[in-house]
Amino acid sequence: MKETFFRSMTWLHTWVGLLVCWVLLLVFFAGTVSYYRYEISLWTKPEIHKDVFQAYQTDNLVHQLRDGQAYLSEHAKSAKDWRINFPTERKPYLSYGWQTLPKPGERRGQFIEHIAHTNGQGMVTDVRDSRGGNFFYRLHFDLHYMPAKIARWIVGFCTMFMLLALISGIVIHKRIFKDFFSFRRNKGGRSWLDAHNISSVLALPYHLMITYTGLITLMLMYMPWGVMTAYDGDTRAFRAELKPGREQVAASGTPAPLIQLSTLLPAVKTNWGDTPIKQVVISNINDENSRISFYKNTQQSVTDLRIPLIFSGVSGEQLSQAADTPSAAHATHDTLMSLHTARFAEPVLRGFFFICGFMGCAMIATGTLLWAVKIRQKQQKSIKQGNKPSLGLRLVEGLNLTFIAGLPLATCGFFYANRLLPAQMADRPQWEVHSFFAVICLTALLAYFDRSLTSWRRVLGLSAVTFMAVPLLNWATSSQHLFQNIASHQWALVGFDLLCLLIGIALWFARDKLAHTHAKPSTRVAANTARPNKEKRVLTATKVSPELEPSAKEGA
Repeated sequence: MKETFFRSMTWLHTWVGLLVCWVLLLVFFAGTVSYYRYEISLWTKPEIHKDVFQAYQTDNLVHQLRDGQAYLSEHAKSAKDWRINFPTERKPYLSYGWQTLPKPGERRGQFIEHIAHTNGQGMVTDVRDSRGGNFFYRLHFDLHYMPAKIARWIVGFCTMFMLLALISGIVIHKRIFKDFFSFRRNKGGRSWLDAHNISSVLALPYHLMITYTGLITLMLMYMPWGVMTAYDGDTRAFRAELKPGREQVAASGTPAPLIQLSTLLPAVKTNWGDTPIKQVVISNINDENSRISFYKNTQQSVTDLRIPLIFSGVSGEQLSQAADTPSAAHATHDTLMSLHTARFAEPVLRGFFFICGFMGCAMIATGTLLWAVKIRQKQQKSIKQGNKPSLGLRLVEGLNLTFIAGLPLATCGFFYANRLLPAQMADRPQWEVHSFFAVICLTALLAYFDRSLTSWRRVLGLSAVTFMAVPLLNWATSSQHLFQNIASHQWALVGFDLLCLLIGIALWFARDKLAHTHAKPSTRVAANTARPNKEKRVLTATKVSPELEPSAKEGA
């Protein structure tokens, strides 16, 4: 503890934020991008852009079930399960998928999905394989290149640190409302502090909500002792009671024909009325213990419940009841889960979540930049004498350049790899992911040799150009360009191109702003050379944000 409570909270806020800030920035960035997970996945499949449609649930439901069952019976006889995915607001195409039986040593089999043409005649079978938006979704909590369980513990640890940083930040911010309306431009560390305060306070309710609900999503992993005690270590019994009807039933080994799926629609309508169906899953295919599960589309509901209607695949008997009113604890948990994922959000609210997410990224980034500015100010005298900055300062500045400037460029690397890698390339989805991390590694290599303002401008400028060129990339590698998508009302694809264009413009503005910041000091020095009696004023006027000051190597 420090000598006062305020100093203790300041110390806590600084170090709990700094120690995990770059992992948090990656997690926050990936989570923010994941708000448009399905739109990104749609963009990464240019082969179906002509076939995208917006008729979600129609009178063709019976025919779609019959055609899907016939198609899966022909192409996936030995699959572990079948899935018929109906069009939804954000995934506007009909698809038939199946999961193969796992090979020896594998936890689960390969998932295969074929997309139907809009006219219902045939399938689009030449769709390139891609992780799409699911990569960013998984990166948000599973990271990459490591076991998922270890990654989730790391993310949970960092999330707890962020919650501490938010609470301690509120405690030490005595002028939280006054500073919210203050932004002093071109004031070095003061400007970074103002930017940090504004990005923190403006979206503070969102930051608290998203951090707390992030811990809730995996709370049973982080704190399993209540379940272990109440159920004597039987987690399967807990899951069965938590989600009735969801427990897996093993195949009996006795062959039995599968009932026609369309005959179950009257029973589904009796339970759910006209609620649209999102997915049908068939497990233990052509077995006496086969199960048919119907899932409804709950995207417009705040709750995140996914309780299916389950039928016997042989007799058609309904094996689960329509969901009763959940308990208060269950409803609270599901609502918090839904708030974190924003699956219920309509376009305007989803855009608001997206902006708040990037404000969270700005809060983390400005915090690390502010720390680097303060430390460089303390070491300025030693640096001017020809000494190198401390190892800690060089490490922080290098990581800042790598993640703050490198993540947008790496995202572009992923998008460009999706369109430029050969469509039939082996392990293609994984090479898209490799491209993302390869760009980050290249940025880190640049930061190792040169962390000056010039490097920041190069990376930001390249990111800006590549983002602004995404609509051109889409036009060159897809059957539909921006104006054709506008004419056909494909707003998901239109929004993707326009958002990339706006992000590119914003990055170019940031790059241009850094160029002006670099140019100002020499101009001011020249203007004040003839006034030696105002030396103190000159030194104050020429002071530059140390984080953005050229390195000694560049100055030489």
